[in-house]
Amino acid sequence: MAKRHPSFVCQECGAVYNRWKGKCEACGGWNTIAEEAGSASPMAGPVATRPSRAKGRIFPLEGLSGETKEAPRTPSGIAELDRVTGGGFVHGSIILLGGDPGIGKSTLLMQASAALANRGERVAYISGEEAVAQVRLRAERLGLGQAPVELASETNVEDIIATLSQGRPPALAIIDSIQTMWTETVESAPGTVTQVRGSAQALIRFAKTTGTAVILVGHVTKDGQIAGPRVVEHMVDAVVSFEGDTGHHFRILRAVKNRFGPTDEIGVFEMSDQGLREVSNPSELFLAGRDMATPGTAVFAGMEGTRPLLVEIQALVAPTSLGTPRRAVVGWDQSRLSMVLAVLEAHGGLKLGMHDVYLNVAGGLRITEPAADLAAAAALVSSLSGNPLPPDTVYFGEMGLSGAIRPVAQEQARLKEAAKLGFSGAVAPAPRLDKSKKEKLPLASSSIGHITDLVAGIAARRRKAS
Repeated sequence: MAKRHPSFVCQECGAVYNRWKGKCEACGGWNTIAEEAGSASPMAGPVATRPSRAKGRIFPLEGLSGETKEAPRTPSGIAELDRVTGGGFVHGSIILLGGDPGIGKSTLLMQASAALANRGERVAYISGEEAVAQVRLRAERLGLGQAPVELASETNVEDIIATLSQGRPPALAIIDSIQTMWTETVESAPGTVTQVRGSAQALIRFAKTTGTAVILVGHVTKDGQIAGPRVVEHMVDAVVSFEGDTGHHFRILRAVKNRFGPTDEIGVFEMSDQGLREVSNPSELFLAGRDMATPGTAVFAGMEGTRPLLVEIQALVAPTSLGTPRRAVVGWDQSRLSMVLAVLEAHGGLKLGMHDVYLNVAGGLRITEPAADLAAAAALVSSLSGNPLPPDTVYFGEMGLSGAIRPVAQEQARLKEAAKLGFSGAVAPAPRLDKSKKEKLPLASSSIGHITDLVAGIAARRRKAS
């Protein structure tokens, strides 16, 4: 019998070392390396003793040209979920779903599994964290207690695969969660990097051979990343993040990786007493209840994939009593806010060095596109000057370090969404808004090419009001 050697594995990135270290050299994490018992595999010995084939198998090579078919999909019955996945669950695909505890992952999967099962599909829900009675209580609370979903509470991967292989292959299998699973081929505790990797590999092999779509629920770390080795994210076909703040009733489903669909689409849900409710027009809800007469608020016309989205950006600029002013931002990039403040000081003539700056994206949404620069700058200038912005105007545009406002993509879609919600004006970059296209725009647009035009326009509005 081959000798077993202990190995030291980083629980964050999966890097393997032959001795313990305080800091992982791969990911830079401290105190993340733990000892795990090594397995004596047939390939662990010297090269001369490894089993080998005398001759490799010849397989055919094909060219790029040829017949292509669309991947077969099973719609989930939830439009927002199908939007993110690209039209439904692809047969034999693996989806890794991550999110904070209590955000609604299990609720979403229960509703999706019940919708599929009610259409006659075989759906299996395997819970490694809750008993069957607890899952049934959640289903009854959501009004889905009569859905023919197969339930089980099990953590052994070999037993799960053997059970699901009986009879007709399931159309969907949900594993909640992958951190609780363990496989007999690995000698380590459940939740370790080796166990998570081995369990995921076994479930992926099952999905590819049977055509069952498998959803793996993953825990997240303090910084919002899915816990476990990063190699699992490379092994699966799609990585979906369920985002939101427990203080808000909105939930955002966002695809981080998708081999069979777009990665820039989002699904918007609203948490209610009856579970998650789809939001077909999120712009109207994100703008509900806004105070239009308060300085420091600007409406940003953004894009999330193919969906235009209007959201309110709130800014507060107040004198500071500290030596170092505060810079706080929620829902936007901190470094992006620092850049906008530097441009406003260098090219806009504003003095923000002795002011605390707070920026917030209303509704709990997180904005990643640079087109929000102009809306954030408008909110900051409005708060500093004490002058409210026009309540019927939207803002979008990317800001350069020189102060120039650069054009952004999908301008027509942004303006159409704003016009549909009753907005009559827009402040946008100049190059895309020339006179030849002005008649085709859905609403009146004010073209600006530099940040000084924005500051001057708000200052002129203040003088006019006084």
